[in-house]
Amino acid sequence: MSPASCLLGVLLLWDLMPGPDALSYFGLTGREPLMVLPLGVDDINALPPVKICESFKLKRKQRRMCKRDAGVAETLVEAMHMSARECQHQFHHERWNCTLGKTRLNMLKRGFKETAFLYAISSSGLTHALGRACSSGKLERCTCDESFNDIDNRETWLWGGCGDNLKYSRKFARQFLSMNKAEEQDLRAAVDRHNTNLGIRSVTYQVVRSRVKTTCKCHGVSGSCSVQTCWRQLAPFHEIGDVLKNKYEKAMKVVSMTNGAGERAQLMNEPVGNEAPKGPKNNDMVFVDESPSYCKKGKYSYGTRGRICDKEKNCDSICCGRGHNTQSLIIKRPCQCQVKWCCYVECKECNTREEIYMCK
Repeated sequence: MSPASCLLGVLLLWDLMPGPDALSYFGLTGREPLMVLPLGVDDINALPPVKICESFKLKRKQRRMCKRDAGVAETLVEAMHMSARECQHQFHHERWNCTLGKTRLNMLKRGFKETAFLYAISSSGLTHALGRACSSGKLERCTCDESFNDIDNRETWLWGGCGDNLKYSRKFARQFLSMNKAEEQDLRAAVDRHNTNLGIRSVTYQVVRSRVKTTCKCHGVSGSCSVQTCWRQLAPFHEIGDVLKNKYEKAMKVVSMTNGAGERAQLMNEPVGNEAPKGPKNNDMVFVDESPSYCKKGKYSYGTRGRICDKEKNCDSICCGRGHNTQSLIIKRPCQCQVKWCCYVECKECNTREEIYMCK
C-alpha cells in the first residue's frame, strides 16, 4: 500500500456511516487516493487538527507532515471536499457519476479509467488547496508566492497583495504522496503514481500555472490608477477538472515492462500489430483495466435505473437502451418580480409544468 494509494480513503461508505466515526473506521488505509469526503459532512471540521490527522490513519511520514504544520489537516479536508464536488460535477451526466458507497471500494481495487481520474483529481485538489491556504495565511511554513520574475511587468505595477503559492504546494504534495522503492516495482502502483503526478505536475502546475489569474487594485489620486497593486491567483478548480476530464476521455491503456533488476515498472501502451510499444507522456492519463458498463447494479456500480437524464442529450446512453419514463411535475417559482420603493422586491408565484425523464 503506497502513500499515494492512501489518498482517496475517506470516501469509502461515508454516506452509510456519516460523522467523525467514519474517519476512524475507514481512514486512509486502502488503495485509494486523497479524496472523497461525501458532501454535507461538515462535523469533521469541528475536530481538533491532531485528531483529524490521527483519524486518517496515514502512514508515519504523512502523519508527521499532517501534525507538524498548523493548517495542514484542515487543508486536507478542504481538498477532499473540493475533489469530491468536482468529480461529481464532471460525471453528473454519465453512467458512472462518481457516487459514494460500497461499489467504490471494489472499483478502487481495479485500475479503471475512472480510478485514474480519481487519483489525478485528488492530487490536483490537494495541490490547489495548499496553494490557496498559503496565500490566505492558513499554513505557517509557506507565504505568498513571490516568483513574479517570469511575468511581463512593463506597466507601472507595484506587486503586492498575496499570490497563491503553487511552488510550495507542489513540493509538499509530492513529498506527501511519494512512494518507497519496493512499491515502485508494482504495475498498479506505477499507474497510480503516474496519475497522481499528472494531477500535481502536468495539470495543476503546468496547465494551471499558465492560467494563473492576475488580480489588481488601483491606487492613485482620484482613482487615476497611476499605480496598481497586483497578485496572482490560481484559476478556478473547475478549469482543472475540465482539463482532467479531457485527459480521461483520451486515457491510454498500459502494461508493465521490467528488466527484472529491481527497477521501477516501466509503463508502455499495448502495441497494435507491428507498432512498437511506447511509454505514456507525463500529461497522459493511464489505466490498466477495461471499465465495466456501469449499466446494471453490481460489484462496481449501483446501475442507472431511476437516474434522471436529458431526453435530448444523454437518455439513450445513460439508460443503456432500456428506455426512460416521463413524469410531469408542477413546479412553483417566483415570477413577475418588481422592485418596490425603496428597498425590496415583490414577486408573484407562478406554476410551471416540467417533464422529468428517468431511466427504466
